[in-house]
Amino acid sequence: MNVLEEAIKFAVEAHGGQTRKLAQTPFILHPLETAAIIATMTSDRETMAAGVLHDTVEDAGVSFETIRGRFGARVEELVRSETEDRSSALPKDASWEARKLDSLAVLRNTEDREVKILWLGDKLSNMRSFYREYQKSGNAIFQGLNQKDPERQGWYYKTIASCLSELSGTEAYREYLWLIGRVFDGDNEK
Repeated sequence: MNVLEEAIKFAVEAHGGQTRKLAQTPFILHPLETAAIIATMTSDRETMAAGVLHDTVEDAGVSFETIRGRFGARVEELVRSETEDRSSALPKDASWEARKLDSLAVLRNTEDREVKILWLGDKLSNMRSFYREYQKSGNAIFQGLNQKDPERQGWYYKTIASCLSELSGTEAYREYLWLIGRVFDGDNEK
């Protein structure tokens, strides 16, 4: 079994029974979509595997040591680049901005194209979900998130776009910008 197939099997088990906040869909669909988006930008199976595994530490309690032991140092490094530090004693909503600033510092300081591809895969998947739900409920969708202010959410996703500008030649990046415009800038067909 190659690293991607093993990662899919592992993530299905790790996220078993979990659902996404907004649409209440099976959680595993998000990391699988992330990997599919990544596959449009790179053929690197370790990056695709990291896409499948990117939420296992944060949301399923898997350790970085387990990721490294099962999938190698490179996959662990990629997963680590996308994992927020949730060690704060503060509730998630109170620590949201600090966690986002720390994560953005990682993104801003990397020269690793595969890290940026991983981030774009994850955030594009999130924006697709936001857009679908936004079409139904408008800004009410943010009430189910840790950060309920759409302007702060918009700041975060737009800052990521700026950090990922080297990927501007990809369809994924163009779609990401389009979705940001629809959800956060009022460029809606409604």
